Amino acid sequence: MISYLEFEKPVAALEARIAELRAAAGGEVDISSELRRLEAKSADLLKATYAALTPWQKTQVARHPMRPHFRDYIGAVFSDFVPLGGDRVYGEDAAIVGGLARLGERRVVVIGHEKGHDTASRIRHNFGMGKPEGYRKAIRLMELAGRFKLPVVTLVDTSGAFPGIEAEERGQAEAIARSTEACLKLPVPMVAAIVGEGGSGGAVALASAERVLMLEHAVYSVISPEAGASILWRTSDKAQEMAEAMKTTAQDLFALKVIDRIVKEPAGGAHRDPAAAMQSLGAALAEELDALSGLSAEKLRRMREERFLRIGSE
Repeated sequence: MISYLEFEKPVAALEARIAELRAAAGGEVDISSELRRLEAKSADLLKATYAALTPWQKTQVARHPMRPHFRDYIGAVFSDFVPLGGDRVYGEDAAIVGGLARLGERRVVVIGHEKGHDTASRIRHNFGMGKPEGYRKAIRLMELAGRFKLPVVTLVDTSGAFPGIEAEERGQAEAIARSTEACLKLPVPMVAAIVGEGGSGGAVALASAERVLMLEHAVYSVISPEAGASILWRTSDKAQEMAEAMKTTAQDLFALKVIDRIVKEPAGGAHRDPAAAMQSLGAALAEELDALSGLSAEKLRRMREERFLRIGSE
C-alpha cells in the first residue's frame, strides 16, 4: 500500500479508479482499453507532478515513511555486513549504524543514519537523530577504515543530531566536530550519499567526503524548514517559504557545487520503487569508489579540503 502525500491526491484518485477496474476485470465487458488509457494517464500525471515539485514538496518526499533507509540499503546494495557497535566511551547509539561490508567485490566500512520503519523501530533508532556516542562510534569506524585501508561509504538521512539535554551534557557539539574532522583526515577514499534528509551538523559530520552524492528528491540544509521559519518568523507555518529560500534541493545544491552528483530516482520517488532506487545508488557508489581508488592519502585529503573551501566562493 502506497502512502500518498497531499500533492499526490490527483494521482491517488486515478490509481484508485485503476484498482477498481482491475478488480472488476474478467466480466462480460472488455475494459482493457480503458485500463490502458487510465494507466498511461496516471503515469504521465505522476511524471509531470514529480518534475515540478517545489522545495517543500521535495522535503515531504525526502521524509516519506516508505522511503528506503540504511538497513534497506545494507540488505540490497551491500553484502556480508558485520555491524560494529559502541563508542568505547559511553555506550551504543542505534541512530547511527555502521560496520564492515562488501560493495560488489570491494570491502568497505559503511556508516549511516537509521530512522526506523514503524513506531517501535523509530523510537529505538531515535528517528535517526544521532547522539554523541553515535558520532564517536563513527569516528572509531573511520579510524578502523584508515588503519586497514578500507574505503568509507556513508548514507546520510537525519533531520539533525539529537538536541536533548543529555546529549549536550555528553558533548554533542564536540562529537560532531570531531566526526567532521575524522572525515576530512581520512587517508582512504570516502563517498557520502544524502538518501533522505540531510539536516544540520548531524549530516555534515558523516558527509565531509571528497565526493558527495544526493538522491534526486533528497534535501540537504543547515536547518529544517520548520525550525528556520520558527527562528525568522516565529512560526513554523512559513516552512514552505523557508524551504524555497534555503535552496535545499539536490538540483539547487548541484548548481551551487555543494554536492557532486545527483542520483536519479524512479518515477514518483524512491518510495514507489525502493529496489530500483537502491540499485541506482549502489551503482553510483561503485563508480565513485572506482574513480577514487589508487589516489594517495595526501591527494584525497586535499580534494576534501578544496571542495569545501570552494563552496560559496564562485
